[in-house]
Amino acid sequence: MKNQTLYLECYSGISGDMTVAALLDLGADERVLLEGLQSLKVDGYQIKIGRRPKNSIDACDFDVILSNPETYDHDHQNHHSHDHIHNSDNHINHHHDHDHIHDNTHNHDHSNNHIHDQSQSNSNDKLHPHKHLHHNSPALAKSSHPHLILGHHEHRNLIAINDIIDTSSISERAKQLAKHIFLIIAEAEAKAHSKPLNEVHFHEVGAIDSIVDIVAAAICLDSLNITDVIVSELYEGMGQIMCQHGLLPIPVPAVVNITSTHQLRLHITNVQGELVTPTGAAIVAAIKTKDTLPKDFRIHKIGLGAGKRNYPGASGILRAMLIEDASDNKTNTTSNDKVWVLEANIDDCTGEALAFTMELLFQKGAKDVYYTPIFMKKNRPAYMIGVICSEEHIPAMEHILFTHTTTIGIRKHEVIRTILSREIRTITTPYGESKVKVCQYEDSTYYYPEYEDVKRLAISSGLDYLTVYELIKNMAKG
Repeated sequence: MKNQTLYLECYSGISGDMTVAALLDLGADERVLLEGLQSLKVDGYQIKIGRRPKNSIDACDFDVILSNPETYDHDHQNHHSHDHIHNSDNHINHHHDHDHIHDNTHNHDHSNNHIHDQSQSNSNDKLHPHKHLHHNSPALAKSSHPHLILGHHEHRNLIAINDIIDTSSISERAKQLAKHIFLIIAEAEAKAHSKPLNEVHFHEVGAIDSIVDIVAAAICLDSLNITDVIVSELYEGMGQIMCQHGLLPIPVPAVVNITSTHQLRLHITNVQGELVTPTGAAIVAAIKTKDTLPKDFRIHKIGLGAGKRNYPGASGILRAMLIEDASDNKTNTTSNDKVWVLEANIDDCTGEALAFTMELLFQKGAKDVYYTPIFMKKNRPAYMIGVICSEEHIPAMEHILFTHTTTIGIRKHEVIRTILSREIRTITTPYGESKVKVCQYEDSTYYYPEYEDVKRLAISSGLDYLTVYELIKNMAKG
């Protein structure tokens, strides 16, 4: 499958289940998803995949149903609950029909418990003349994003969750993405609660739907071979919500921390309620590669993910699109700019002085500095120092060359250079953050981790340089 560009339109916020539903609607392989989830060492839930009308628009619905919902207020209501208190008129009627229920209890025989039930079909079953029901289907329950537990509940920490992901049968790319999303959430929760990262725990039941949502999103993104992701502003509601720790403002602290750390764009609306969940924000932080759409683009496919809550003023739909840049200059990933080249031949200056001069030139705005070994008069070994800079930096460059080297003359000329389209991204690895230069040429994308960041992470982690370099590069590719 060719690489694809995904556009997420978050004008009704974003949550984990909305994301998975939208990706399934785009064509993510449902069989691969269910097999991957079945391989997780997690029990006590079922998956329900179907359709739901939202404001008369048909959308895909992905639901995680806990087998023991009374132990936790599980609010997969588009906007996951922190044991939220909401006005009753905001609750959507849950008596809609879904099409497929999958029991994810381990050792479940997926072929022997297939029951066809046409007795309860209604108008929502037109596309699916019967439902596929798997045994032990509980009543619909609410679901929530992970939260820090301070009581006596059984819990999992980040290491345990990573182990669940690592021992599954999902692809390596999906594993890395899922762990990255969980790390972003854990860091946000650690900051919110002023806890070390290793002390952040996810409630045993509450973590189930989060694990499923996050792993499901990673599997679907990998299935669609998404390589570039453009995300609109994250539309968020306002007001307060009640959680087990008391009232929290909207956006909740974890969402604020994620959007701040990863520089996500927020747009606060007048909607009274939570539109962006920590899981949704973390998914965006982990996968977003661009902020803006191409000037012109073609839409190849549209997926709609349904939320579980109705808020006045919000559609409750996450719209996802597979797009292709249709700009006239799509293949023109290069551009031209004018720069100045300054050169000086030096045969009587120490290596220490030249090294110091290079540092100063970069500090004062040089785009590049280089030394070329040459021979001058009387066969003297020498160096030609070259400086590339913009026109406004010429006086500063000349001042440094005249005062910190022994040159008494500088040649300079204007040149036109061709440069590749590039951007600097910050990648969060298990060992810390690193900047990566991402360059594009025609249909190819190149990733170049910054040397100083690679060196720093190699020293702090004890890993060799090339291992860290390749890790950062692969994570940048998504």
